[in-house]
Amino acid sequence: MNQRFEVQVVRPGLHDITERVAEVVRASGVTDGLCTVFVQHTSASVVITEGADPAVRKDLEAWSERIAPEGDGLYEHEEEGPDDMPSHIRAAMVGSSVAVPVMEGRLALGTWQGIFLWEHRRFRSTRKIVVHVG
Repeated sequence: MNQRFEVQVVRPGLHDITERVAEVVRASGVTDGLCTVFVQHTSASVVITEGADPAVRKDLEAWSERIAPEGDGLYEHEEEGPDDMPSHIRAAMVGSSVAVPVMEGRLALGTWQGIFLWEHRRFRSTRKIVVHVG
């Protein structure tokens, strides 16, 4: 089963989509299988990380800014602004999809794990997420 949903993003950073993905898994009727979550954009990522402590998300965001800083003069591709190429680099490093086992009709995430859309751009946008459960 494939399903799409959209996430309205108003700021860069990690946005929890765990419950929306879990809804797709429940609706699929799959009891044991695999759930793949994919973002259809080149300047955003999907990641599994700790969902309990917001400091984890803050630290990850700070790390990505150090790895691919804005305005350092190294990039040719800045057609959409100074966050354009750094966003593509961050997305390429983190990745556009995650896979989570489905067991007994539920995501087999660990106690503290959550699924997050990681927005790398600084503008308001709508991000498209594809979830496949099989």
